[in-house]
Amino acid sequence: MARINPNELENLSERVVQINRVAKVVKGGRRFSFSSVVVIGDGQGNVGAGIGRAGEVPESIRKGVEDAKKHMVRVPLKDGTLPHEVTVNFGASRVLMKPASPGTGVIAGGGVRAVMEAAGVRDVLTKSLGSNNPVNVVRATLKGLEQMRPLNRAGRMTNRQPTQTTENA
Repeated sequence: MARINPNELENLSERVVQINRVAKVVKGGRRFSFSSVVVIGDGQGNVGAGIGRAGEVPESIRKGVEDAKKHMVRVPLKDGTLPHEVTVNFGASRVLMKPASPGTGVIAGGGVRAVMEAAGVRDVLTKSLGSNNPVNVVRATLKGLEQMRPLNRAGRMTNRQPTQTTENA
């Protein structure tokens, strides 16, 4: 998949999914640092997620945004929803994503909701199965969105006509 240049995109919105305080025990006490999971997107099918670690919260968020810009993917949207159903594993997390009829809204929790809203998906049904670790859930969601194919290509890959593919949704 071709890499997306985040400098060409306008109106990138960022959303912090998780901030975690991490303690490292050293001689003389504990050293605290912060890690953050950040999702960015333009609401038009481009979305990315990144992890930042630093001694201060704002710095870790900034680093997370920079990391997210390096890991952007393009989502093929069809009328504000996904073109087909997909189930994806990442680590111990499993995420199920299904297209939904108009007016349903984003039925998702936590990290999946942040990714879907940043991508511009308006109607989707999701379920997070397995581990609820926000890092793995966000990465599983992005992996699933990367696997999405437009309906015409999905039908070609399964030797079905596009009408047959949409009847099953």
